[in-house]
Amino acid sequence: MVEPYLKIRNFTEELCQPLAKEDYVIQTMADMSPAKWHLAHTTWFFETFLLKKFQKNYKEFHPKFHYLFNSYYNGLGEQHPRTKRGDLSRPTVGEVFEYRKYVDVAMTELLKKTDGDDSNFSFILELGMNHEQQHQELILTDLKHLFSCNPLYPVYSSQKISTVHEIAKMDFVSFEQGLYQIGHEGKGFGYDNEFPSHQKYINGFKMASRLVTNGEYLQFIEDGGYSKHELWLSDGWNVCQRERWEAPFYWNEKDGEWLNFTLNGNVKVDLHAPVCHISFYEADAYASWAGKRLPTEEEWEVAARSKPIKGNFVENKIYAPIPINGQKDEISQLYGDVWEWTQSPYVGYPGYKPSEGCIGEYNGKFMSNQMVLRGGSCATSNSHIRSTYRNFFYPKLRWQFSGLRLAEDL
Repeated sequence: MVEPYLKIRNFTEELCQPLAKEDYVIQTMADMSPAKWHLAHTTWFFETFLLKKFQKNYKEFHPKFHYLFNSYYNGLGEQHPRTKRGDLSRPTVGEVFEYRKYVDVAMTELLKKTDGDDSNFSFILELGMNHEQQHQELILTDLKHLFSCNPLYPVYSSQKISTVHEIAKMDFVSFEQGLYQIGHEGKGFGYDNEFPSHQKYINGFKMASRLVTNGEYLQFIEDGGYSKHELWLSDGWNVCQRERWEAPFYWNEKDGEWLNFTLNGNVKVDLHAPVCHISFYEADAYASWAGKRLPTEEEWEVAARSKPIKGNFVENKIYAPIPINGQKDEISQLYGDVWEWTQSPYVGYPGYKPSEGCIGEYNGKFMSNQMVLRGGSCATSNSHIRSTYRNFFYPKLRWQFSGLRLAEDL
């Protein structure tokens, strides 16, 4: 397991190569974390849950790092406040990279002498690698927010984003009512919130053949969608009015033209690209305006389960959702580009039990007041996603690469 471990660790640092040292430290909102913190926290995970437990006579890199880089594991002690992660000029960026190297050397030694028979060790190792992939995505989403707050509009990547001159008509694919198996069935890695696999009766439904585009969402804006309270859930309407939403996050209007801040710079809104950086409330309001609805997470899983995992992922190094070039599949863009909001609240499946010990704090304790998203995004690794993967965010959040697909009853 040395090679896959180092591959993931090295890719995290590769994502940081375009950064200047000043970019590593700043925290521009409570929901994001500085890149330096992500680099250290993912390292802390391996040190805490593997090296301290399985490496005899292991000496931790720094005794205070356990406090500084513990995210939310109350069973392991107190943590530095999340909202103050950007207040730390020390440890320096250089020291954090030294920390990563120190832990990687120790982990390499541990992996070489571990035969893989310890199922608990193997599970935590795989969890740690998937955890780091989650933070790779967060590094990009958080950097995008950081750069968007700078009037200079810094460019993270100069990768040219492809476009198309037309996009396929949105069709609706039918799925018959019936009893379906939902959830992870046990082959390969899965988070505890994907278990247990269970049967669920689903009424007949139709799923849109592609994602909603910027051009289609612009029609919602121009029709006064942000000023029609009847389209919105009450909580969403209150947030919309309080925050004065007028368009998706990162859209900015200049001289009568909509621009979109991306990791590739501030560019003209591509009308054929999937709409991105909208909250659950906006997705739901748009669906109401369109006379449709959002899919449930089970409907999305049924539609996606037999489809190959292909799409626009972080490995493409585009870092933005892109239009589909033709409609080759019955349903397209189920994976990659944008996380797709569902109408499903984030709760445990029937019979759900969190993992034992502190690891059990990973997912279960967040099962309140959040909504499920499916499918991954342009910042997700293609080796990280699957049809049963359940992402979750609070319904008002917009800084994630989140969009929508429509559904309707059959």
